[in-house]
Parts: sequence; structure tokens; C-alpha cells
Amino acid sequence: MTLRFYDTASAEVRDFVPLVPGQVSLYYCGATVQGMPHVGHIRSAIAFDQLTRWLQYRGFRVTVVRNVTDIDDKILAKSAESFAADFAEEPGSVREEEWWALAYRYEQEFLKAYDTLGVSRPTYEPRATGHIPEMHALIARLIDRGHAYPATDGSGDVYFDVRSWSKYGSLTRQNIDDMQGAADSDPRGKKDPRDFALWKGHKEGEPTTASWDSPWGAGRPGWHLECSAMVTKYLGTEFDIHGGGLDLRFPHHENEMAQSQAAGHGFANFWMHNGMVTYAGEKMSKSIGNTISPAEMLELAPPRVVRYYLGQAQYRSVLDYQPTSLQEASAAVERIEGFISRAVRALSDGGSYTFATVGTVPEAFERAMDDDLNVPQALAVLHETVRSGNTALTEGRLEDARTALHNVHDMLRVLGLNDTAAAAVDEQANTALGVLVEAQLAARAQARAAKDWAASDAIRDTLAAAGVVVEDGADGANWSLKRG
Repeated sequence: MTLRFYDTASAEVRDFVPLVPGQVSLYYCGATVQGMPHVGHIRSAIAFDQLTRWLQYRGFRVTVVRNVTDIDDKILAKSAESFAADFAEEPGSVREEEWWALAYRYEQEFLKAYDTLGVSRPTYEPRATGHIPEMHALIARLIDRGHAYPATDGSGDVYFDVRSWSKYGSLTRQNIDDMQGAADSDPRGKKDPRDFALWKGHKEGEPTTASWDSPWGAGRPGWHLECSAMVTKYLGTEFDIHGGGLDLRFPHHENEMAQSQAAGHGFANFWMHNGMVTYAGEKMSKSIGNTISPAEMLELAPPRVVRYYLGQAQYRSVLDYQPTSLQEASAAVERIEGFISRAVRALSDGGSYTFATVGTVPEAFERAMDDDLNVPQALAVLHETVRSGNTALTEGRLEDARTALHNVHDMLRVLGLNDTAAAAVDEQANTALGVLVEAQLAARAQARAAKDWAASDAIRDTLAAAGVVVEDGADGANWSLKRG
């Protein structure tokens, strides 16, 4: 089946053909590092990690660029809040945390969350503050082409002239006259309230470190300009896929597309957007208290379970969080892990078990993933394979069980469920645990054969105290590790 993805710009599912045969260039919007990562950030990263992994499985060499917005109004405001009280009590005191230190601290929190949940590191992760010359060049090009202008009020701002670009609004299919004014700067120096800032002149009271010299005066870049400059720096003026959360379509991606195309760049061939995360059917909001953070999820469940939950829906759909969501995800993961443990014990003769470096997934799984990353259908194939594998083990069909085990392993790898912190357990430790538990179960079997029920129960209780759950079945005793 041909790879097909939904393109937001054309509002249709299209065949995916990369610009360069055998290679895919992917850019997706990373974090504005003003605070701790929220669940929407992580869902987006997991969605595009799944996309990357599937493209790689399909044989493409994938170059992934994910930016870090480390200079922005919100970052400066958050930094100001952190030392405002000190200034009020003691004017002239040294601020406790500069904006750039705050941004870097939160950037590390994002990386920690990505790594914990098995999100692959991108090929490159540029920071906005490292690309000021490229931004200046892009602004100058837009001015020369008649699509941008310095503000008329002497503020040092530079704006994109939205009415100079006839396609403005095409990504989100809006009429320009129906749009509200851009809220990223004071409208007094604009030709049109909808014009958005490419460069923001330095203002009194702002840190001098948050300002760079430019042909239009000291200042800093506008948010939308940053991404256009960074993506073209590393992926060129035309590339395969631009991704991000659905909330970024307007104004961020609309403005990115307009300024880039107005500069003469073909820009993204596909626009892909992941859906939002809601709480019991409602938009998450700190003001009403219906939020849950990735850190809170990781307190409730292991990383593999959290990743399973955040990655289980089709990427374009809404993912609704319920108080029982992680419990349900945990039960699903336990079924998978239970089969793997059972199959490895049956097939390894007490030793370690080695999986192929590169394997294949079932054809039905391939069809689902080729069809706009239909992860729910792919997971259905995964769980059906687990069921058939368990049946094969019960019936003694070990080669069929082996095939199922390898298929399950490869599907987990494609979905990133083998790369979370919880899954990255040392193989030698796993093997040692298996040998010890199997020895205890052998002793228990001897006690049961001798009708020494007290000894049998004592062994079972000892294993239970260590977190090992023993289940007796027609094919003997099976064990698994208890969660939580």
C-alpha cells in the first residue's frame, strides 16, 4: 500500500512521495521553554516520533529538525515574575534567574520528559537565539519583495504586510477580513491590525541581553519568523513535512507559510497536525483545575504505560483523558508484557533470548500505519497477535509462538514502546531474575507433587512479596511482575 498522510493545507489524504527519493525531511515545532512540559507538548512529540519511526521502517533516511524557542514574550514575562518581588523589596538587586537561564532550565525538563517516554532525539535541535543572522536575511528579503515594512512609529518593529500576500489565510481557509488583529505587538505602527511582527524593537525595561543589533534597530525576532529561518537553514527552502499541534495552525503556521512563500520559498509539501488532549471531554484549563501533567502521569504509571496511552489514538483525533485512562493502558501493556515473558521462558530454555536487529511486522499492521498512521488499527493487530501467541503457547505450537513473539517485539519497536525508560531494563538482570524465579517455581512444583502445601504456599507468598505474581494453568505455573 502507498504511504498516505492527511495534508492540512489541501484538507485531504494524499499519497506521500518525498521530494528526494529515499529521503524524508521533517520539521516539527518544539517547545517554547517558558515552563514545564504539558501533556499537549508530549503528545505531539510522540505522534511525530511514531511518524519518524514508521518512515524509517519503510526504508527512508529521515532528517528530523525540532526547534527550541528560547526567546519569546512569555519567557521574558516568566523571568520577570521570578525576581519581581526582590526588586520591589530591594531596588537594584541582582535578579535570581536570567531569562536565558530559565529557558535553558526548562529546555532540560523537556529533554528529560522526551527521553523518559522514548521520544527519539531529532537529527538536530536548533535554538532560536542561535539564528539571528538568518532571521535578518529573511526580513530583508521580505522587505525587498514588498511584503514587509519597518513600523511607522519609530519603535524598531518590522511587520509582515498580510494584504500584500493574496494567499494569506489559505492554510486555515480564512478570509482576511474576518480575522482579528495580530496580538503580538502594539498596532499603532501597523498598516493593518492583522500585520504580524517579524522583528520587535527593544523596549525600556527589557533585559539588554534579550536584544540584538539589526538594520532596523536593536530588538529580537518575532515568534513566527524564528521557525521559518531555522527550517530553511537546515532543510532547505522546500522540504517534505511540517508538523505540530493543531493549536499552532493559526496564527503560527499560517504566518510561517505566508512569510516563507512570500519570500519565494516552496516551503512544506505536507502540513501535518496532531489533535489536542482533553480532560473528561473538556479543554484542559488550570483555572478550573482539570489538568494533568506528564510528570503527574509518570507518578501514576510507568513510562511505557504513559507512552502507550498518549500514543494510542490516531494522531489527528482528540485524545480524551479520564481518571481510568492510565489503568486501562496499564492493563493493555500488562497483557503484552505477560505474553512476552511467557514466550521468552518457553523458547529460551532458561537462558537469554535474542531478537533480530531488524524484523518485520504483520501485513495488517503495515496497512494500518501506511493509512495516515492509523495507530488504533495497528494496536488491534498487536493485541490480536498477542492473543494468537498465547493460544500457540497453550497448545504447544512453539514455532507459531516464536513468530508471534518476534512480530510483537517488532511492532512495539516501531511504536516506540521498547524505548521508554521502563522498557530499557538491562537484559542480563532480566535473565538473572528469570533463572531465580524459575528455580523457585521448580521447588514449588516439587512441594506440590509431595503434597507439601505449606511449603508450596510459602514459596508463592515469598514470590508475591517480591512482586512476582504466580498463576497456575493447564501448562504449569506462569509468572509475571506486579505493577505499582
